[in-house]
Amino acid sequence: MIRIARVGEEFDRWQDLLALIMASFAYMDGVIDPPSSAHRLTLENLSEKARAEIAFVALDGDELLGCLFCRPEPPACLYVGKLCVSPKAQGKGIGRMLLERAEALAGELALPALRLETRIELGANHAKFAAWGFVRTAENTHAGYDRTTSIEMTKFLG
Repeated sequence: MIRIARVGEEFDRWQDLLALIMASFAYMDGVIDPPSSAHRLTLENLSEKARAEIAFVALDGDELLGCLFCRPEPPACLYVGKLCVSPKAQGKGIGRMLLERAEALAGELALPALRLETRIELGANHAKFAAWGFVRTAENTHAGYDRTTSIEMTKFLG
């Protein structure tokens, strides 16, 4: 039975979480430019990120299958990032479960929308997020680039 748990002070599986993120984002290597910010994660800054933001993990028993990091941001949305699901567990609804937990958190915080960013090259991700109710709301360019490198998508809640 898959459950979504908030990462709290007692969480001590940083190595497992980092390995999950790296495995889940590996398919982007050589596809997106610039490379994923996941490559800049370390055990230390990952635990700092979890303390600064609100993190959730998807677990099947003790097995770590997915994660999501959230942070409230102005003017009135909950940013969701580092959404990932283990390659071996994809297609089982775990991503949707994590986003549903983010929606519940947005409701608790009285925030009317979720916002995320996805790379321009990842068309399948755009389609998946659109199927989950997200709409394209902006295009962005990473520093040093003269073309669109990512898009923002927003899901307006209820």
